[in-house]
Amino acid sequence: MSELIADGKTKTLYDSGDGNYLLFFKDDMTGANGLFDPGANAVGLTVDGAGAAGLAMSVYYFRLLRDKGCATHFVDADLQARTMTVKPAAVFGKGLEIVCRFLAMGSFVRRYGSVVKSGSPLNAVVEMTLKDDERGDPLINQEALEALDILKPGEYADLSELTRRICNIVKDDMAGKGLELCDIKLEFGRDAKGAIMLIDELSAGNMRVLHNGKSVEPLELTRRVVG
Repeated sequence: MSELIADGKTKTLYDSGDGNYLLFFKDDMTGANGLFDPGANAVGLTVDGAGAAGLAMSVYYFRLLRDKGCATHFVDADLQARTMTVKPAAVFGKGLEIVCRFLAMGSFVRRYGSVVKSGSPLNAVVEMTLKDDERGDPLINQEALEALDILKPGEYADLSELTRRICNIVKDDMAGKGLELCDIKLEFGRDAKGAIMLIDELSAGNMRVLHNGKSVEPLELTRRVVG
């Protein structure tokens, strides 16, 4: 591996020296008090095999999205080394996370519990938050994103539409395996030409999934999806 670019909670990013980057998948997972939570802002536990599982599932879905014509930063992967080769990407502002919700769970219920019950169906609700651990990844709306020059006019709608398209592809694939996707967190960036593409990972660590009404843990989810 070459130059270290960034050391995140669950992945490390390196410059591979050939124009691409390398993402190394750690065994660390977000959560609190030893429990997994895809919406948490800190590492909550370390699980042997979590990094390999996250990479395997990401590769599975990035390849599926490529076949469906969705632009991503994925180039290739080395499952043994736990690395994924990706295209360089410029993030929006200091980082923008987008959550697509099919069922009300997690922080959505904590915020809106007076008007919604946990598990209530949602019509692919899209929420955007700034990547800011210190401030708890605050929600931000379209007007603020444009006022702060994080998004250009029209990009909010473009990102929302692209998010729903990607998440419905994942949802439909999971439904074919007897799984129900509740919510999923995505990240996007711009390629060298300024075009928007999906970045980061697309794994069990980014989503909540049910099987027969019960939550599926990340390693078990990867086994069910990838085999």
